[in-house]
Amino acid sequence: MKPHGPWQILNSKIAYQTPYLHVTEDQVLRPDGKPGIFSIVHFKPGVSVLPIDEQNNVYLTEEFKYALGRNSLEVVSGAIEENEPILNAAKRELKEELGIRAQHWIDLGTLHPFTSAVNSPAYLFLAKDLTFTTTNPEGTEQIKMIKKPLNQAIQLVLDSQITQGQSVALILKAKAYLETEKKKDI
Repeated sequence: MKPHGPWQILNSKIAYQTPYLHVTEDQVLRPDGKPGIFSIVHFKPGVSVLPIDEQNNVYLTEEFKYALGRNSLEVVSGAIEENEPILNAAKRELKEELGIRAQHWIDLGTLHPFTSAVNSPAYLFLAKDLTFTTTNPEGTEQIKMIKKPLNQAIQLVLDSQITQGQSVALILKAKAYLETEKKKDI
C-alpha cells in the first residue's frame, strides 16, 4: 500500500500508452476507506509560447485539431522531448511552428489544465524581440500564422473564439505581465 494524499494506492498499472501519453489505472482505498479505481491520463509535459512584437502584435497558430474536428486559433504549443530543457523546447517549438526566434524570454509560470484526472503540465512563455525565419513543422502540422494586436487576441479569448486552455491562460497572463511592466516604466 502506498499513501497518495488521503488515498491509498493498492496497485497501479499502465492501461494504455502512446508516445505522447499514457493512462494509469490505480486500485485504491478512497479517503472514505472504500475500495475503488482511479485512472489518470498523463501527457508529456509541454510548452506554450506567445510571441509579441514591438507594436504589441501577437503571432498565433491556426491549425486543424483532430480531437475537435475543426480549426483552432492558439498560441504555439508542443511537447518537451525527453531530457530537453524547458526553455529549449519553447525556442524549438516557436521556430518549428512559426519560424520565429526571440531574444527575450519571460517565464509566465506553469499551467495544469485539468487536475482531476489529467497530469499535463504546460510551461508558459512570452517571447519578445522577434526575428522571422523559415518554419520546420512536423509532418502532422499544417499551421497558418495569424498576426493580431494583443487587444484583439484578448477579446477573442473573452468571446470564446480562442478556447484552448494554455492559449487562454497565456494571453491573459501576458496582458497582466505587460500592464505591470508598463506601470514600472512610469
